[in-house]
Amino acid sequence: MKKVLSILFVLLFITIRAQSNGPKIYLNETEYDFGDIYQGQIVNHSFVIKNSSKGVLKIDKVKASCGCTAANAGKNELAAGESTEIDVKFNSANRKGKQKKYVYISSNDEKNPEVRLAFTANIIVKGSEEAKNMKAPVLDLSLNYHDFGHVQEGKILELNIPLKNTGNDILEVKDVKTSCGCTAALLSSKKLQPGETGNLKIEFDTSGRSGETTRTITIYSNDPTSAQQVITISANIEKRDS
Repeated sequence: MKKVLSILFVLLFITIRAQSNGPKIYLNETEYDFGDIYQGQIVNHSFVIKNSSKGVLKIDKVKASCGCTAANAGKNELAAGESTEIDVKFNSANRKGKQKKYVYISSNDEKNPEVRLAFTANIIVKGSEEAKNMKAPVLDLSLNYHDFGHVQEGKILELNIPLKNTGNDILEVKDVKTSCGCTAALLSSKKLQPGETGNLKIEFDTSGRSGETTRTITIYSNDPTSAQQVITISANIEKRDS
């Protein structure tokens, strides 16, 4: 009897030790709040997961609770101590009010084979009373189209466009991209306080070009209703007499 108990004890010890050395999923956060967002706005957040034990952690499945949410794992297998991100993207189109959605992660962690992530958001309809009081930046361009008219080839055309933050939060311009190397755009400041005005200087080199020509400048900002705004410039370039 003692021999049988000893064998059972050894087997139990081996089983417990094997489980403790097995892969273990760890998350530093399981919930995230996007706060107030506008209806139609797409927001995203990355949850970090880590294999906090020995053995390879295998992520078998990442599943969202609705079609409005997309979730993807950066890596499906994590060695001991390794981390990756679960990128979650939420499309608030056709939704309003307070929302709570879930993402489920299935793995080979025997003690915790499925973990649940959650995120919340309060979706505000544009034009509503609530929207008027929402704290958010608004990028207001003085113009989004300019025609230089007839110009001679080789001339560098310049245009200054004032832009203003008419919202009630800090406006951050993340990037300004032009459609070709012949166009340059310089911003006076990448951050504008509420009510502050900045300046966008555009230069268009017409060298080696002729005829009706159109170029675009795209401004990327944290304006939740217009994250991308496009300025179009055009000119009728006339070849110089040789």
